[in-house]
Amino acid sequence: MKKKPLFPTESLGRRAFLKNGALILAGLSSNTIGLLSTRAVEVSQRGAVRIGLVTDLHYADKPAAGTRHYRETIAKLNEVIARFKTERPEFVVFHGDLIDSGKSLEQEKGHLQTVVKAISAIPFPKHYVLGNHCVDLLKKVEFLEGVGQKASYYSFDQNGFHFVVLDSCFKSDGTPYGRRNFKWTDANIPEPELEWLRADLKQTKHPTIVFAHQPLDLKDSDAHAVKNSSVVRKILEESDKVAAVFQGHSHHNKYSEIGGIHYCTMVAMVEGSGLQNNGYSTLDLFEDGSLVLNGFRKQQDYRWT
Repeated sequence: MKKKPLFPTESLGRRAFLKNGALILAGLSSNTIGLLSTRAVEVSQRGAVRIGLVTDLHYADKPAAGTRHYRETIAKLNEVIARFKTERPEFVVFHGDLIDSGKSLEQEKGHLQTVVKAISAIPFPKHYVLGNHCVDLLKKVEFLEGVGQKASYYSFDQNGFHFVVLDSCFKSDGTPYGRRNFKWTDANIPEPELEWLRADLKQTKHPTIVFAHQPLDLKDSDAHAVKNSSVVRKILEESDKVAAVFQGHSHHNKYSEIGGIHYCTMVAMVEGSGLQNNGYSTLDLFEDGSLVLNGFRKQQDYRWT
């Protein structure tokens, strides 16, 4: 029997208002929403936890390549900072690929310093998920020192919810990414981290949200997937505590539900020129189990009730 999701989903193409626990939809075309920097979903009351979500900034001081506009990340990030100062999330999660490849180790360190300096204007705690581009030339310890974070995978609690940050930047033999020793298509969560994840989910009593970079809802053979994602999903499902997974890497909006868990792949900030092609969101978690993802610019909206 297919497991019923903890929170059913609905994609929101219109402006929505939460009032006294009820969702009220008002007319606003999705085309209009995509051109506005205002929220696509208005929530009259904030959840027990509000989170800011951003992914795939790919900042680098180099010319655009295809649809990726590396230098425009700082301007897009400044819009995010202004929005988050208004929305006041409890914390902000950057879902990987904070920077893009540099010509040298020193240049890549410079990219990291530049984007971290811009991010420092966000007056709320920040959490960083490692992406493959974060550790192209850098080693993990260098990236973590640069963003002021102690570990690449860990968990924490906030207002009755449990949060898990995963690191799938490991080769199939368990070797951590760094100094261009890897292929981006070989992303894995090694056995020590899997053992930690099992134990972590066993000990928590709270509904859980997982943050990842490489998608966990694709077939193991997919180029963008974590190669042992089926093993990871089994751990998440067996815990019966994970409500949703938020991820990046593939740069496009995508949603799926597997084994009762919602998987939301978010749009990349680096894609497209101009603020109209920005993408970021806030996530409200309510005590009754409702989750509302408010997307800005190119990011899709969702609600789970």
